[in-house]
Amino acid sequence: MLRKIKIIVFASALLFILALSSGNIGMDAEATTIRLLVDGNDITSLSSPLIVNDRTLVPIRFVSEEIGAEVVWDGINRTVKVVKGDKSVFLRIDSYLVEYSNGEAYQLSDVAPMIINDRTYVPLRLISNGLGIGIEWNEALRTVTVDSKKTSAMESFHDVNITSLTSNQIIDGKTTINFSFGDKYKGLVKEVKLLMLERDSATGFVVSGEKQLTNSLVYIPSIEENGAKIMVVALYDENGRFIAGDTRAVRIDVKPQLLINGIKDYGIYNNSVTLSPDVNFIPAYVDYELTKLDNYRITKIEKIDPFGSYTWTPGKEKEGNYNLRMIAYDQTGKAYEGKTYTFTMLVDRYLNLRGVTKDMVINKPVTLLASRNFDVTETQYVIKDLNSGVESVLTTIPYGGYTWFPGEGYSGDKALMVRVKDIYGITRDSSYIPVRVDGSPRIQLKGVGPNQVLTGDAKLSINTNADFESVNYVLTNNNTGAKRIIAQGANPKEETTYKPLTTDGQNVSIVAEALYNGKKIYSESISFRVYLGEMYGPKAIIEEDRFIQFASDMAKTSFDKTGMSAALQTAQAILETGWGQRLPVDKYSGKFSYNLFGIKGSSTNGSVTSTTWEVYNGIDYRVDAAFRAYNNVQESWDDHKGILLNLDRYKPFRDVMYHSSLGAWAVRRAGYATDPLYSWKLMNIINRYNLKELDRIKI
Repeated sequence: MLRKIKIIVFASALLFILALSSGNIGMDAEATTIRLLVDGNDITSLSSPLIVNDRTLVPIRFVSEEIGAEVVWDGINRTVKVVKGDKSVFLRIDSYLVEYSNGEAYQLSDVAPMIINDRTYVPLRLISNGLGIGIEWNEALRTVTVDSKKTSAMESFHDVNITSLTSNQIIDGKTTINFSFGDKYKGLVKEVKLLMLERDSATGFVVSGEKQLTNSLVYIPSIEENGAKIMVVALYDENGRFIAGDTRAVRIDVKPQLLINGIKDYGIYNNSVTLSPDVNFIPAYVDYELTKLDNYRITKIEKIDPFGSYTWTPGKEKEGNYNLRMIAYDQTGKAYEGKTYTFTMLVDRYLNLRGVTKDMVINKPVTLLASRNFDVTETQYVIKDLNSGVESVLTTIPYGGYTWFPGEGYSGDKALMVRVKDIYGITRDSSYIPVRVDGSPRIQLKGVGPNQVLTGDAKLSINTNADFESVNYVLTNNNTGAKRIIAQGANPKEETTYKPLTTDGQNVSIVAEALYNGKKIYSESISFRVYLGEMYGPKAIIEEDRFIQFASDMAKTSFDKTGMSAALQTAQAILETGWGQRLPVDKYSGKFSYNLFGIKGSSTNGSVTSTTWEVYNGIDYRVDAAFRAYNNVQESWDDHKGILLNLDRYKPFRDVMYHSSLGAWAVRRAGYATDPLYSWKLMNIINRYNLKELDRIKI
């Protein structure tokens, strides 16, 4: 009994691999039992039909030429075109995408054309769909019959259908793509991707996706995607293998629309306003431009996340009526202006004293600071005796903070406040903060910090709250208890140089002894480490001019496995390592870390000790920190990707990690970096070195 042929799904994995690697593969002799009749002629001996996984494959040339079609093979681009009359089929080796009649329609096959024994094998359904000829299968006789005099309708290879787009539909902005699929895919599909492909190359980029079976995806175009494209909805299994999909020819013609959520025309806002871009395309970044209407002064807020929120909190002087507009920039730097909003900003004036808290005991230096939202010409820090009510001024300065180390004359129950004079000459006071002051004579050692690693001379000094007569600096070996006087009877107001000696030991501490009215006053003892041996600094992994290829090779492999933008991965490696020239090395042993991303802690090869910075008593100093060490650079690369792929905080990044621009903003939004320009720096590297091409794929 005759029925329509059940043609081709997937060849076996083994066949596929061998065909790709060698271009030749031997088939089981049983395959020759399939007869192929074309327009009444038996061409079995020429065509050698093959059965692979219960599906039939035939050489395209013999079948096509037998029905009078022309076959054009392009060995350089590995393409095949079959033309008969005004109809044609265009195929690419190893690509599921099929083009009919010079782009009038596109389709996804369930098996890609492949080369077997130097012949190009394809499913007959591709010929039938493209040329509209009849094909029948006689199961009892194991015979395929091709009849070019009969006609047939185009049939899909997959039970997947894009329902929200028509052929050659114009997409001018953010669009939801809806599609349907058969129940048979529900247990198989683990990921859905939306691809945007170039028509001439059938390659392109992932533009949306979900790590689960869904029936809709949101597509946000980039200006750079404008033009005639092929949109593909593709379903994949848990191993990343293509299962099924559907296509539509579309034209991208973005009409930029820039709105701002969180603000409305003629709205009135108090103290702050949160701005959230609402754009229908993907900009590289956005700027906000605010024009004050009474003096037309412009405030610019630049290089802002186009998909994140920004809170503007102006000072009192910026209270008033404003025009606001958002400007978006594409990857080439071209600007697109949004609508103008007019609104009123009202600002409540505030003045508070920072640096102390209610009922705090002050027995060491404190830094007093005026927290305010208006401009001033004079700042006074004021103390009041709570018993007598008498006020006195600690200092008068134009603006800024004041470090106060109270002496004995200030001891007792006090209150502190800040008094300022604004630009209009009006004096304004903060609230008083009650404190208890202990002004007993004290000294504070400066010049070394806790856990510092000292590798050379240190300038020692003391900060005091009284007039001390002299000071001694005493070094103690914490292991043996041995002491060495670094300086004796030194002037308290001058620096003393400590020159470390190998005999001092490595685990040491310093204390300052100052003389006040014949009595010794001691600073806190500060323990630190002395190291006078050879030191090792950051080391390069490879020559600078070779690093981009070095990193992109690893990024491309990772992209193929995880779907994380290879362009973004490469840019991060460049930015984090200074083009591969600054990888952590153990500063004492020279052990190389292979740590490409400066991750602290321990890993597969333990850790290395490198330098980081801390602050003590207002001085920056170096301390040791452990950074992860690996056996090779690939372990470092995989570890970094594991952090992004597994930590909960990076879930928003994983949702868009296929896209270099969206991913660059999302990874910073998730807390990867504190640098406000981090995302912009990544995109600048990607654009400058055309790294986006690393994300180009085919299907």
